[in-house]
Amino acid sequence: MPNYMLLLYSDEDESKQEERWGEMPLWNRINDQLREEGVLIANAPLQPTATATSVRVRDEQTEVTDGPFAITKEVLAGYYLVECPDLDGALKVAERLPLARYGTVEVRPVLEEVPGG
Repeated sequence: MPNYMLLLYSDEDESKQEERWGEMPLWNRINDQLREEGVLIANAPLQPTATATSVRVRDEQTEVTDGPFAITKEVLAGYYLVECPDLDGALKVAERLPLARYGTVEVRPVLEEVPGG
């Protein structure tokens, strides 16, 4: 079965963090269900963007910058790696996640075979 990466985007509004962490029992219940269904491979929240470091190599010169790759209203807040029969199955998992109600869940297929590899 193919793997799908569910990228979780949300704003970092500090005033909403306590409310969102209050949803942890719901997240834990969904995680347990996904494990029991054999769908969940891995998942985790990410530290705030203030902890991010970006690395770019241009013309053989390495540039290390504090902060995220891009400054946006919604930031990458976490991820799920799931195994589903098809994209429709992955979309159904994405819509179950509480963050889909106030943020964005980007669903992308994982490239199974690297071209030329």
